[in-house]
Amino acid sequence: MSATQTITPATEESPRRVRALLPERIRVARPPRWWQEIGFIGICYELYSLVRNAVPDQEETAFRRAVDVLRVEADLHLNVERSLNAFVARTHALAYLCDYYYATLHFVVTIAVLVWVYRRYPLHYRALRSVLMVTTVTALLGFYLFALAPPRMLGSRGFVDTIVTFHTWGSWGSSGVDSASNQFAAMPSLHIAWALWSAIVVVRLSRRQWLRVLAVSYPCATLFVIIGTANHYVVDAIGGVVVLSVGFAVNRALAGRGAFAPPELLPAQRQPKNTRS
Repeated sequence: MSATQTITPATEESPRRVRALLPERIRVARPPRWWQEIGFIGICYELYSLVRNAVPDQEETAFRRAVDVLRVEADLHLNVERSLNAFVARTHALAYLCDYYYATLHFVVTIAVLVWVYRRYPLHYRALRSVLMVTTVTALLGFYLFALAPPRMLGSRGFVDTIVTFHTWGSWGSSGVDSASNQFAAMPSLHIAWALWSAIVVVRLSRRQWLRVLAVSYPCATLFVIIGTANHYVVDAIGGVVVLSVGFAVNRALAGRGAFAPPELLPAQRQPKNTRS
């Protein structure tokens, strides 16, 4: 796989009017700027802080919704959470593995894919980062509007909080973690949304077959982990797919093209057809 991205602009023989919400000067292809990316991260963190601080007022509602979710899933025969959680909880080695997976890979893999795209496919980076950012902001809106207690908080209904039970790193009861984490951010699952984003990006851009296979298996393993550790319901995973779809749809509306389409170039950026020596 080449370390430098090669862009093939659309041919001029069949020009097509691009319907986009953003003006051309904003949506044209250009390498990302590191200081802008730091700014985007800061914006997302501030939004998360606002949502986190609003959650305690919704605690009673969050637990009532959890009971409703279990009832709806039972009616739809989707209630696999308790049995899968019990399987993970009684298999100590698996529980430790799932706990550390849940606490670390969520960020490590997503950041690694972002850096990979930044370095290898810089002209695709802004579109794919925008998809991820819109997905995250949409999920934050879901956390605020639909605070939901995760299964791990429903010990009276037979669920086991594996992170607390096995005292693994990142325990919700450990110092500092409770205050930095939104305890009712179950719907939608950002773990699933980010895992699917990472998988789609790698499958679409990578030419290495083994890496693409690994990418496809990643969201599947993540689904097993989030349910097995009692951090999410099945419907939370469905919500993660929905917010990711919103991210891709908003990017298409803003740019007038898909996130993986050849980046739009200004006339001055386009190379003449016959430039071979």
